[in-house]
Amino acid sequence: MAIHPIHLSLKPDFADAVKRWDAFHAKSMLDRPIICVTSPKRGCEDNYVNPPGSTYYERVHQNFDYIIDRAILTASRAYYGGEAIPVFITDFSPDEIALFLNAELAFSKDSGDTSWSVPFVMDWKDVLPLQIDETNVYWQRMVALYQRAAERLSGQMLIAPLDLHTNMDLLSAIRSPQKLCIDLIEQPDLIDLAMADARKIFHKIWNTISETGRMRENGYCQLVYAMEGAAMLQCDFSYMISPKMFDQWVLPALEEEAQIVKHPFYHWDGPGALSHFTSLMNTPYIDVFSYVPGEGVGPSIKRLDVLKRIQEAGKAVHAWGTADELKFMHNELKPDRVIYTTSVSTQSQAEELLEWFTNNT
Repeated sequence: MAIHPIHLSLKPDFADAVKRWDAFHAKSMLDRPIICVTSPKRGCEDNYVNPPGSTYYERVHQNFDYIIDRAILTASRAYYGGEAIPVFITDFSPDEIALFLNAELAFSKDSGDTSWSVPFVMDWKDVLPLQIDETNVYWQRMVALYQRAAERLSGQMLIAPLDLHTNMDLLSAIRSPQKLCIDLIEQPDLIDLAMADARKIFHKIWNTISETGRMRENGYCQLVYAMEGAAMLQCDFSYMISPKMFDQWVLPALEEEAQIVKHPFYHWDGPGALSHFTSLMNTPYIDVFSYVPGEGVGPSIKRLDVLKRIQEAGKAVHAWGTADELKFMHNELKPDRVIYTTSVSTQSQAEELLEWFTNNT
């Protein structure tokens, strides 16, 4: 049995939350579903920041202690109700894995809080084997950030894994989506080699962040919490490929990543990615699915039919929305196979929501 930290100062009821997460992973439930609800802490309504934390740009350029101090301050003003856990975010970019392979990082003041990598692969033969450059400035900064965060935050809050756009998302970031689509048809043998390298890179990244972030002793949290390991897996590029290509290249990589992570959840982005529904439901290695209905579609309640199909296949789902939307979905979804997330305006509202679920489960 995993040994859990006994206390997080910014989550006083952490031990209770752990019991519920453990039950969830055992495909069981205590007296209600998993509920992650956040709000301003009572008395902190005027100074509350949601979401707390720093931007991509700040994490790339700002002083570590300034970022960590701000994360502690904002988390101290928040109420983490139910199974919500305060987590320090470390990401530099959605494409940060590509940066570690020496891709350039691009920001734009017109693009809000995001960034992206600049594709650099002109010919796969010139760059294989793919591997992390440990002298790369972003790699070294990432390692240093995890080390400093682990020193400062142990016993207060957890540290999140990176934004793991690995497997074919990594290839897309360094080659470009359009060119990669052509390569899948014209150069499948080279894609085999590149994907094999990407899978090795995942191992190195996971081992590095687990060690430097002291996750093996403090636990893992990225929506899902587990002492043994937890993280979000994904392949947004799957939107652009056939089920046959997905099964050939992406699914084996996801399954390997899932076995490394232990308790993954899959970030399933957009209606076009539903073409891989059968393959993903048939894998024994991914149990939780967070389906994003698509730009402009709205929260989970807009595609309740998809969530029900996922549960009918024996999997768990992540559902988010307003408190009232969560209550509605509770009447439609299996309570032991769902993770609900929401935010409300006051701690009293958060406590009332948790009580409602306990009384209505």
